[in-house]
Amino acid sequence: MLQINNVSFSYSEEKNTLKNISFNLKKGEHLCIMGESGCGKSTLLKVIYGLLDIDDGTMFWNDIQILGPAHHLVPGMDFFKYVAQDFDLMPYITVSENIKKFLSRFYPKEAEERTQELLEVIEMTELAHIKVKNLSGGQQQRVAIARALAKEPELLLLDEPFSQIDNFKKNSLRRKLFKYLKEKNIACIVATHDGNDALSFSDKMIVIRKQQILAYDTPSELYNNPKDTYIASLFDDVNDVVINDKRELLYPHQIKLVEISNLKATVTNAYYKGYYWLIEVLFNEQPLFFNHSSFLDKKKTVFLSIEKPSIKNQ
Repeated sequence: MLQINNVSFSYSEEKNTLKNISFNLKKGEHLCIMGESGCGKSTLLKVIYGLLDIDDGTMFWNDIQILGPAHHLVPGMDFFKYVAQDFDLMPYITVSENIKKFLSRFYPKEAEERTQELLEVIEMTELAHIKVKNLSGGQQQRVAIARALAKEPELLLLDEPFSQIDNFKKNSLRRKLFKYLKEKNIACIVATHDGNDALSFSDKMIVIRKQQILAYDTPSELYNNPKDTYIASLFDDVNDVVINDKRELLYPHQIKLVEISNLKATVTNAYYKGYYWLIEVLFNEQPLFFNHSSFLDKKKTVFLSIEKPSIKNQ
């Protein structure tokens, strides 16, 4: 188990980058860390890996204390692996050789089998013998993930792991990667801007804002019952509006167009989303968004209904 207890860290004396961070992570559990740029997500991963010396607090993996570079000649915990946004690959050797670099040369057959297994996970079997310098940024990102998994770490730390990967590859890669981690019982912490990483693949989720933990719960609980607009907006567009003298937080799919109701609005814009349109209306001088199956003309008068309970009444 990973235990983070009241950890604080700052790059300078004037300002905290992380403040009083506490949470636990069980073996094989997946945690997603979300928040706006600059909130401290990447720094937290570096702290957990042991690349930075914390100012206060303690960190343990089971009974082993996690310490920073002041205590280790080579920073970083041996049983963790950290995939940063810069990848740090060896550009002049092949994809396969980058993955094999950390596998034992005394067992070449096992090393080759392990390499092929990981090439399938990252969907790059056909590029095994291509030099890394000839790959795109997204392909290099996938190689970095495979290399980190070569020796089956107990905890994998991923910083925006799919940020450079094309959408048509991203979805299948996510499914394969997180399925593989669960099968191998490898714990994982992902720092990301993408709500899909949390909703589909995480057991727990942390929201960081202003260098502190704002929320810590299951993704489903935070999605259905966020305590403020900031949390809800990490998953989808969110309407923060006053309806019948009550402040409501509503996702667009929770508002439906009906023939008649006491919620009257005027269409101001429509955005094509593929299988639906995101309709923007003006309701009681407040902008409001809802999903609809077809295009609606601007200035059209519509009537709305809340089909599902609001996220939260305040």
